[in-house]
Amino acid sequence: MSVSKDSHPGLLQSVLTNKCPHCRKGDLFINPNPYDLKSTMKMPDHCPACGQKYDLQTGFYFGTGFVSYGITVLFSGLTFVLWWFTIGMGIRDNRVWYWLAINAVSLVLLQPPVQRLSRSIWIALFVKYDSGWKNDGLVA
Repeated sequence: MSVSKDSHPGLLQSVLTNKCPHCRKGDLFINPNPYDLKSTMKMPDHCPACGQKYDLQTGFYFGTGFVSYGITVLFSGLTFVLWWFTIGMGIRDNRVWYWLAINAVSLVLLQPPVQRLSRSIWIALFVKYDSGWKNDGLVA
């Protein structure tokens, strides 16, 4: 007879799927669609599963700008290297400008998911997972 263990998603999976870092079950955002621009960044006050407060202090999410910047620089660097090895860069042609235009359009289109990912990473840095969250009750 096997004992079923209540499994929880790993940190990377919970961050990428925008789950609460405390219980890794509740959603961080009210609307799951990041491209609904009227509500893309709306979050509940507390986690619907464990009660973890999402706005830890006034201005808590201002630091996500640094995370977002890092993600976009990483994305641009990776696309540049990919472009360099697949299409190449030349001095006498406009391939670098094509990459720049495609990269800029890609970053604009990816901005809503990048903003959400930045918030998810930021809160995961400050709120740790608690395996006994069901027994602890609501978090203040």
